[in-house]
Amino acid sequence: MDKQQILDAMQEIFRDNFDDPALVLTRETCADDIEGWDSLEQINLLSACEAEFSLHFQLSDIRGLQNVGDLVDLIERMQG
Repeated sequence: MDKQQILDAMQEIFRDNFDDPALVLTRETCADDIEGWDSLEQINLLSACEAEFSLHFQLSDIRGLQNVGDLVDLIERMQG
């Protein structure tokens, strides 16, 4: 998958998790941009991404992620 395909799939995950069908993600989207995106929701989002992309994140993988773009890049690298 390329970065845009990953972002599109992640948008559906975010829409489902936040129950907001109008939510639009960009690479710059971060927790401050979405009401309800707290530490528990972060875990839910990462778990949903692991399931969607058949990956398993290590703490070292996700430490330091700043925004959706960082997560897209990580997923692309892990899919190799």
